[in-house]
Amino acid sequence: MLVYPSSIDLSSRTLRFLTGQLTVRRKDNVALLLRGVPRDAVRRGHVVAAPGSVSPSRRFTARVYVLSTKEGGRSTPIATGYRPQFYLRTADVVGDVDLGGAAVARPGDTVTMAVELGRDMPLESGLGFAIREGGRTVGAGTVTEVG
Repeated sequence: MLVYPSSIDLSSRTLRFLTGQLTVRRKDNVALLLRGVPRDAVRRGHVVAAPGSVSPSRRFTARVYVLSTKEGGRSTPIATGYRPQFYLRTADVVGDVDLGGAAVARPGDTVTMAVELGRDMPLESGLGFAIREGGRTVGAGTVTEVG
């Protein structure tokens, strides 16, 4: 097993699941006791996965709903070049938005956008995320294509 995106190899380590479960499935949240791994080597947003099962990437395409003002979102539209925080699993990562043919996305719109994150993240199609700005959620989306 590996911890992404830091590539810590856990194959020679003892893993102990602190959930009381005997099996863990994909997308389960668990507490792990990683013996022999320094505390500062694992950070928020890292993912434990089998080698080759997840490929870290910076770029993805997503279907996004931009929250309206009534829903606590923005009052102004977003455009290509917008740089919000993307909350993926438990990681906050800045990213650049490219709306392609749609010049702007107004609050209440659902759009397809290309995103380039500030660092590699383990991504997969179907992964849900939130778009945050100044401590509030301004959009919600789903990854449709990685790469």
